[in-house]
Amino acid sequence: MLREKSSKTPKEPLQHRQKSQSDLSGWLKVGRIDPEKSVQDHQSLSGQENNSKQEDSLEPALSYFAKVQDHVSLKSSSALQRHLATVESIALQRGLPPEAFNVLLSAALSGKLADTVNTRLLKSLIPDSVVPETSVVSAVSWLCVSKCSSNIQVLFLRWLITVFDFIDHKEDLRALYGFFFFFLQEEKMCPYICHVLYLLTRKENVKPFRVRRLLDLQAKMGMRSHLQALLSLYKLLCPELVSITLPARTKIYFKNAEGPWKAAIKTIRQRKLENSPVPQPLFLGAARPRSKKRKWNAQLMIPASSTNRSHLEGVREKNTDLYSTDEYFPVELLQTFPQLLQNIHHLEFPSRMGSVLTNPLLLHYMNCTKDESVYLRLYYWLGQTLQEECTWCVVENSQNEEEFRDFLEILCRAQCFLHEGLAPCEEFLYRSLPLWDGLCCRSQILRLVSWIPLNSLFEMKSYLYDPLAQLFFTSSLYFKCSVLESLKRLLQNWLNWQMVHLDSAADSQTHSLNTTFSGLVNTVAELIHFVGMISTVALRLESNHTFLLYFILEFYETVCDIYLKYNMPLLIMPPAGVFYPVLLGMDPVNLNQLCYIMYRYRANLVAAKENEHSEKEIQQFRFSSETYKEYNQYITAMVGCLWTSNAFQKDTHPQGLHMDDELLNKTGVKEFKTSFNIVYHPAMIGYAVQFLQQAWPDDTTFNFSLIKGKKWNWYLEYLYAKGLEGLKVFIESSISRVSQASHDRAGNMEM
Repeated sequence: MLREKSSKTPKEPLQHRQKSQSDLSGWLKVGRIDPEKSVQDHQSLSGQENNSKQEDSLEPALSYFAKVQDHVSLKSSSALQRHLATVESIALQRGLPPEAFNVLLSAALSGKLADTVNTRLLKSLIPDSVVPETSVVSAVSWLCVSKCSSNIQVLFLRWLITVFDFIDHKEDLRALYGFFFFFLQEEKMCPYICHVLYLLTRKENVKPFRVRRLLDLQAKMGMRSHLQALLSLYKLLCPELVSITLPARTKIYFKNAEGPWKAAIKTIRQRKLENSPVPQPLFLGAARPRSKKRKWNAQLMIPASSTNRSHLEGVREKNTDLYSTDEYFPVELLQTFPQLLQNIHHLEFPSRMGSVLTNPLLLHYMNCTKDESVYLRLYYWLGQTLQEECTWCVVENSQNEEEFRDFLEILCRAQCFLHEGLAPCEEFLYRSLPLWDGLCCRSQILRLVSWIPLNSLFEMKSYLYDPLAQLFFTSSLYFKCSVLESLKRLLQNWLNWQMVHLDSAADSQTHSLNTTFSGLVNTVAELIHFVGMISTVALRLESNHTFLLYFILEFYETVCDIYLKYNMPLLIMPPAGVFYPVLLGMDPVNLNQLCYIMYRYRANLVAAKENEHSEKEIQQFRFSSETYKEYNQYITAMVGCLWTSNAFQKDTHPQGLHMDDELLNKTGVKEFKTSFNIVYHPAMIGYAVQFLQQAWPDDTTFNFSLIKGKKWNWYLEYLYAKGLEGLKVFIESSISRVSQASHDRAGNMEM
């Protein structure tokens, strides 16, 4: 097996090793090749010519470090200089083979060489395929004898964290959990030991004495993020053992430990992508994502090296039901949905949780089991990645906007698949929106906004609304419409979430006493008021643009049905700055939609009024009299405009249409009373002209006064036939009309 050969045959021929090892590019995303690859193709030809020479020079170097004696000076030993340079050169060009790690780790951690040499050796440990577990176990044994300095120990731990997913097995490494835990007492090593333990921890590792030890360290050092991370994971796995309350939100648990290895691994990966066949991973969406050089893309596929590939294939051939017992099932073997169902309680997730985002089966697992430990690991990785790689927060990454956009697109699809937002994305938005220019990754950022989780966060105004409003008021019309669409989806997601997560209507009395539910209602109300405010201002800035009005009305079409459709005791009328521009506007589509919205408001308010005296109703959430009053004022204005032609006399809204006859006479409009009924209204007069042309084709005078009496009813039927269903339901619900017989007679008219 590879596991045995890696430690026992350090001089294995090059051809045989290339056949047995797993390609580093096997755990990376496949996609578009950059234009620079044409140059790399030329360079790779000359590089291949030197491979055999480098292989010949690596073997003497490994032999030298395996036999090196104590106290060899780098300056005075030309052999040490030559072999060290050879190892560094080969490592940076194509990575080190598996058999090199045991020799080099032993040399670096045994204390035989100076720290300068040990540091260079550790920084050269760049894998070309896998890291043998036996090498890591042997290296940990050197830590226990304390032969090397603390700086070298820390550097080794950082390397171990970086290459964790390249280790071919982890069974023996997990057996050393207690050894790693012992090193928590070393203050300098403690953050990195916590990180290693975080990657290794399973439920069986959580013991009362370990919890007590962590609590003692916390009392001694204070609330350190790395201790909090490990305690949080312990509490998720065994909540009965950890009784303390931990902070709900921590942006970054661990320091970045990737050091010099990340860039080198990325470079080697890009070279291998040209010549190595790469397996196709499972992705969400129809299009295949493009290959990128960023570290998030290096972690968006399940690492093929987290378990030895030949071992996995042997397991699959030997017995497909092997993992039906209590053993862990590696996610590398997970290919079908039946496999997921069969092994759903035995899955072992990779430490690099970014691979979950692009695997529908793993996302199904997250939806089905709600495994908090999986969410915790994913949130840690995602939070750190977003903070480090945000293109407008990190100046040197500004040229990678397209790559970052692709990553955000993956996040958006994953959240849509899960039907819920991810907490690190929320924190990323709160942190980065004040710095956002409104252009970079606009579509993706606004889609992330629509998945912000519903909570009673009182800082929502300062974190979300204020920075969004500044961009909203100073940007183009199309940006304003995009923001309104995003906020509409945010409202819908919130309402759907509370329907799923709150108890049924039979338990509504329990929720009426729950202050958390009250906070959620207030949060939704705050969002609606915010949209009303920015919509009013935007309509003034954009001169009541029809396109903008459409998106505003789309938002309020959701608001008007909150009570009946989403079972939330909340109903908020649109502000006058939105209502009247639509009522008096020139677009029939928007006017028809306003009629439908007011019809739904009426249905919701009537249902709320009927249920006010019911024992099942949430008494503390009764609609205020102001809501009914404002609705009645709007209805009076609409009926006065569209039907009775007395809006200027009857409208009582403070910002409404009421004007004295003396002032109206000064306008010079003869029939000002009928200026906004369904015949003369600027949005409806086109229909009136078409009606007259069909009803009286020989009359070219367009005498609108003919549309009255029976012909008024005919005109209404004509409007309904044109698809103005909103106008129809509004008139039928809010206006007392003539008998049904007149409607029947109107239907006999031939056009």
